[in-house]
Amino acid sequence: MTSLHKLPKTKTDASTTEALESSLFDGLDARTTALLVIALGVSIFLLRYMSELLAPVAFGLLLFYALDPAVDALERVKVPRWAAAACVLGATLAAVLGGAYALQGQALTVINQLPSGARRVAELMERKPQAPGPLEKMEQAAAELAKTDAAKAAPGVVRVQVEEPHLTAAGLLWSGSMSAVAALNQFLMILFLTYFVLLSDKLFRRKFVELAGPTLTKKKITLEIIDDISSQIGRFLLVQIFTSIVVGVTTWAALAALGLRQAALWGLLAGVFNSIPYYGPILVSGGLAIVAFLQFGTPYMMAVVAGIALAITALEGWLLTPTLMGRVASMNRVAVFVGLLFWSWAWGVWGLLLAVPMMMSIKVICDHVDDLKPVGRFLGE
Repeated sequence: MTSLHKLPKTKTDASTTEALESSLFDGLDARTTALLVIALGVSIFLLRYMSELLAPVAFGLLLFYALDPAVDALERVKVPRWAAAACVLGATLAAVLGGAYALQGQALTVINQLPSGARRVAELMERKPQAPGPLEKMEQAAAELAKTDAAKAAPGVVRVQVEEPHLTAAGLLWSGSMSAVAALNQFLMILFLTYFVLLSDKLFRRKFVELAGPTLTKKKITLEIIDDISSQIGRFLLVQIFTSIVVGVTTWAALAALGLRQAALWGLLAGVFNSIPYYGPILVSGGLAIVAFLQFGTPYMMAVVAGIALAITALEGWLLTPTLMGRVASMNRVAVFVGLLFWSWAWGVWGLLLAVPMMMSIKVICDHVDDLKPVGRFLGE
């Protein structure tokens, strides 16, 4: 059988490669390349430096894309836009807060079990005392020599010991309160931003088209980019919400059948973390492994619980999501993973949640701009 690297390159492949190279590097001199590198570096620096501003704005726009179809539907039945946006946003907020309130008892139970679980893990990790080996004997000898040198120190020399300041309850309470206030402030800003963007949907579309340029071609391309981003992100969000619900309910049922306590809470966490590619399912499976070991006390049940949770998310990622998404906004897995690393580095937890929509938006823009189409083909499958 002929190996793949020995197959002759076809004429079509050669022409495609030449076209890609010409479109990427044609017209780029040393000065232009240097300016592009500087602009890219400045953009990355601004993304990292302004993360506290840009990440909530991006999340608010993501909420806008998720809620805008429902607001448009209410507007078509003669509901004023301001009232429709308030109703949809209020219903979403009520559903989130209601779910959190319903599961707060299970969450508090898990938090209260952490100290006892930590003690149990520490007891399991303790080893029986053994005879000291050569390294331990050398360490003991060095400690004895240090004590002897300290005893022979010249009289009048005062030994000074620096003590680190102790953590106080008041200090912990103050730092926790400041973090809670900052989180609440960001949450309220996201809600207001989402509401205002829902109200000004058509206004912003018109402004972007006006800023595109005087020619009809540029206006048309800008409108196509806006519509494509809206449709692809909207479909992605619908698929993501549906698959998260499927994963959450299935995980809940499976864990309840195994007799795991707080199965509803872990089902909710599995559904929420399912929106984070790669990392989310691993985090949930790792947490379930620890909880199962603390409850059942056997490595077998630990492996069963963690394996079932990981199998559910794996089947969803391999079968359900590709079937629902089809070829729309499809990106290769390397690009998604690199994008996940970059956005999590730039925006932290926000980046984990926004990585895929941001990569999708970048791909849509690249697909509609002639000079960036090679980048779009690289990001795609």
